[in-house]
Amino acid sequence: MKVACVVDDENMLSPLEYGNSIFLIDDETKKIEEYENPGFGRTHGGREVAMAGILSLKPDVFIVTENSLCPGSYNMSLGKVKYAVTEEKPISDVIKNIEELESKAVEELEPVLYREH
Repeated sequence: MKVACVVDDENMLSPLEYGNSIFLIDDETKKIEEYENPGFGRTHGGREVAMAGILSLKPDVFIVTENSLCPGSYNMSLGKVKYAVTEEKPISDVIKNIEELESKAVEELEPVLYREH
């Protein structure tokens, strides 16, 4: 399974437009690929641009933290990935617990996780 997440320059999980990198973790090979986040730093549409970049990598699961998604980025990804919800934390913790996160992945999210604030 391939798991995608957005990571900032301190290697912490972050919302779509705030992380400068997209990590794609292959749980079988334990290989981690890093990609530039095309939505990083954009004030308008950054989350949708980042989600388009993530979807182009064809992950099975996307790791969601509070405030990561907006209605547009959620609707873009709905039906294309499963979502694993977690707290903002270091990517090293995610890698250590990847199987547990995958086992909790869901097809749809509660609206509180993607509504505009």
